[in-house]
Amino acid sequence: MNLIDWIGRSETLADDITAFPVVGMAATLDAPMSRPEPGFALPPLWHWLYFLPTARQSDITADGHPKRGGFLPPVELPRRMWAGSQLEFHQPLRVGQRVTRHSTIMDVTEKHGRSGHLVFVKVRHDYTAEADTTLALREFHDIVYRQAATPSDPVTPPTPAPEGAQWERVIKADDVFLFRYSALTFNGHRIHYDRPYVTGVEGYPGLIVHGPLLATLLLEQIRQHLPDAVVKTFRFRAIRPTFDVNPFTICGRVEEGGKVKLWGRDHEGWLTMDGEAEIG
Repeated sequence: MNLIDWIGRSETLADDITAFPVVGMAATLDAPMSRPEPGFALPPLWHWLYFLPTARQSDITADGHPKRGGFLPPVELPRRMWAGSQLEFHQPLRVGQRVTRHSTIMDVTEKHGRSGHLVFVKVRHDYTAEADTTLALREFHDIVYRQAATPSDPVTPPTPAPEGAQWERVIKADDVFLFRYSALTFNGHRIHYDRPYVTGVEGYPGLIVHGPLLATLLLEQIRQHLPDAVVKTFRFRAIRPTFDVNPFTICGRVEEGGKVKLWGRDHEGWLTMDGEAEIG
């Protein structure tokens, strides 16, 4: 089986932008929100509440992920992670719309290095409201597959987080917070809610905070501190896992040229997520 044969494969799905996921997300983020009326514009990244995977229970593997294959290439490496995304926001998706997502596998790359065998998959998602043929949102999604962890794995030196934040927010994740986000996104991956599994099988010190949740928390700071800003682009890259055993901090500052630097920092001062938004 040659994984590069999956390059160019595509699928098209449709979903309805309904109100409840918006209310559930606001409650999970501890933000006040009444039930939104039709036409309400989704905040940036809240489109991740839709187009959710719905594998049958018999198609779920031991780690809580669906079985390999289908649209994505059937990579046999056991650990799959959301490594980052690059997004272009052209116009908001709105409650009440029926939206089409056209997805294409842009690249599949295998690498061997200090971290062992890795497979990188890049997928492009184009979102269009069915009543309007204009592209609303384009997202490039980076997925990395890795070998199972072993005691002999090399330790990657951590990167110090940037200094000079204009705003900071300290967050203490807990089991309920992570479970609610998993439920909202129909994410069965056990590393986010099953402590005996994530510590005993995967070998991590605690539950892992979802990458897309961290990215959402970063971008929410623009809505809070720059309420009149319109996010035009956003890119983020996961640097280091964030665990629920200690508080973490999300940070940001405005830079020249309409850019906003955003990053996550763990309790030891190491960089966990690096991001940048372009605003108008």
